[in-house]
Amino acid sequence: MIFESIRASMLSRLRLQNMAKQVRSESTAQDPAGRQRELMAKGLPKKKPILGVKQILLVASGKGGVGKTTTSVNLAVALKTLSPHREIGLLDADVFGPSVPLMMNLQSESPLLTEDNLMKPLINYGVKCISMGNLITEKSAAIWRGLMVMQALNKLTREVAWGPVDYLIVDTPPGTGDTHLSLVQNFPIAGALLVTTPQSAALQVTRRGLTMFEKLKIPVAGLVENMSCVVCPNCHHTTQLFGDKVKAFAKTHSLNILAKIPLDPSVTNSSDEGTPITVQQPDSELAKAYLKLAAQVESFLADRASENPT
Repeated sequence: MIFESIRASMLSRLRLQNMAKQVRSESTAQDPAGRQRELMAKGLPKKKPILGVKQILLVASGKGGVGKTTTSVNLAVALKTLSPHREIGLLDADVFGPSVPLMMNLQSESPLLTEDNLMKPLINYGVKCISMGNLITEKSAAIWRGLMVMQALNKLTREVAWGPVDYLIVDTPPGTGDTHLSLVQNFPIAGALLVTTPQSAALQVTRRGLTMFEKLKIPVAGLVENMSCVVCPNCHHTTQLFGDKVKAFAKTHSLNILAKIPLDPSVTNSSDEGTPITVQQPDSELAKAYLKLAAQVESFLADRASENPT
């Protein structure tokens, strides 16, 4: 029995490696420019739901380093905590710098395959996860063109046994690029959540992200303001380091600030340890902030579902 289990695991890993190779070979075997012209001539692809997934929420940021993945991870866990009866999925769509496996303590795991050759999502803290970081080695670097990114996204969505999933949280790469366009063009997206910090540089690129979603007609649920303030551990006095820039930004663009997350080393430490702060310190103010965010996201998705009944 043990040897059969080992053999099955080895076969699964070999199949997954072949999948990753197929992504590269399928994309490099064709002329990228010619293929792009061919796709444009056909027009935009028809959006098809991911099998077994009810609603998709994109988590985005204009730049890196603002806590987007930390938000994605803690939001997913908070949604599961808030509604244990719901199935929550977390897709790491950052194929160039996947960090969900580390934050979800899944970096040493590889997904098994079903009889239909679909990948089984890895599960931790009650959340179903899939990431390119679980398909390639830690030292590997994904140096891919735009079409290869599209192929990789197809593997992580169409070739995964997701179902049933009520809410699929998608951690997108920073910025605005091929990944966002591919997701929006190929899948029915319920909405997007923008993560920013109070600095002017971060808000400037957040505006670009907002413009992108407006042009693509994707509703924006609201803003998450990370590093909004510092809380004294002794007297609990709150100090705003960068003023009310996010508040002014939200007012200008008619957006709601769904959560204000303080700058706290424990968030970084818990992420590095593979234990989201919502799990490690469930009674903390930080965890409560993410639970509040989850409640508002759930309300937003419920409204979207009523507007677009299936």
